Amino acid sequence: MKRWPLVAAVAVAFADSSIVVLALPELYGRFNTSIEGVSWVVTAYNLAVAVTALALLFFVHRLRSAVLLGAGLVLFLAASIACAAAQSLAFLIGARTVQGVGAALLLVGALPVLGRAQWTGAGTFGLALGPALGGVLTQAFDWRAIFVAQAPVAALGLVGLVRTYTHADAEEGWSSSLKRTLPANACLGLLFGALVGALFLAVLLVISVWDYSPIAGAGIVSALPLAAVLVRPLRLSGPIAVCGGAALLAIGLVGLALLPSASVGFMIWSLALCGAGLGLAVPVLSNAALDQGAGLTRSGTLTVGARHVGLVLALALIAPLLASKVPDAGDKALLRGTAVLLDAPIGLDKKVPVALDLRKAFAKAQEGETPDLKEPFNAHGAQSDSALAAVRDDLFGAIAATITRATRSAFFLCAGFAAAALLVAAAYRRRFT
Repeated sequence: MKRWPLVAAVAVAFADSSIVVLALPELYGRFNTSIEGVSWVVTAYNLAVAVTALALLFFVHRLRSAVLLGAGLVLFLAASIACAAAQSLAFLIGARTVQGVGAALLLVGALPVLGRAQWTGAGTFGLALGPALGGVLTQAFDWRAIFVAQAPVAALGLVGLVRTYTHADAEEGWSSSLKRTLPANACLGLLFGALVGALFLAVLLVISVWDYSPIAGAGIVSALPLAAVLVRPLRLSGPIAVCGGAALLAIGLVGLALLPSASVGFMIWSLALCGAGLGLAVPVLSNAALDQGAGLTRSGTLTVGARHVGLVLALALIAPLLASKVPDAGDKALLRGTAVLLDAPIGLDKKVPVALDLRKAFAKAQEGETPDLKEPFNAHGAQSDSALAAVRDDLFGAIAATITRATRSAFFLCAGFAAAALLVAAAYRRRFT
């Protein structure tokens, strides 16, 4: 298939909305930043895509799709290399912004070349697979490998563009039929905002709080894309698929909000519900948003902007909310941890130094970071002392449960996005038949 390099490039551009999430804990240490600071590595990209796409909406009809696609691939390629070489958080955020501009041009230009079905399929699975793919690369190499791997995909996309070069222009004029796509785009924006809970919050919880490795986190998060694939063969009417998908996503996020502790099984089921909702709703909404009467290029430009506006809005609301909850949760967790440590059947010669180091670890939470909960124990011999190891595990469970509950409001907020999408879908269900 001549177009597979372009399909891969589109998938990676959508995946980049979430691909670095499993690397965020590593970026904490590398750049000595906070939750709000490191969240800009994700937010800058999505904000650049949204702003660029919405700006293109006003003059995209004057541009050739192949020119947009080529320019986007070149920018994306150069920015990926820059991200991989970043030595500071500010430089990385700047490079991610340029990468987002390139992604917007790439996504808008690729739609007329690939057609609606291939473009939609690549986008759906790219977004869902992003965190798992980023986790594997981070575990196998480091966070820079995420961007190193993207560069050859963009380069192959340029080769694929040459092989499938099209002279097609973007459609002329402005069509009032774009108004028909507004309900679908509103639903997509809200659903993509809701997915921040599954693709951002859940991953941070697994890696930063529950202390799983990036590759183990990738395995847990893979429940989402797997469920999205499994529901694809279902033949449901458009309204049922959209409303049912939004409802499943909301239920899955409520499940994540009600996590009782570091329960992997519970999280996998919740993520599977989120993935099933994504797999049901997004293809139908994408078809409705990509209105042939409005013109593929113009409607595609609008839907790219709408999706990423939803992501940016959710990130903008969740990052400060999460940062404000972590310090309080850290204080409560410290009290619980202190109680567990004082009651532990180990000598004072171990309790006192571990308690002092544990307090230092929790001090990081005051700056919006999640602390390393096991290191104080390991530093004093927990790996060879079974009694100390047992105390470490008991304390870790108590503290992880406390911090897990601190994420509830953020998960409920994401569930609210999905519920809002359900209301819009129900009100305009006839548009999805």
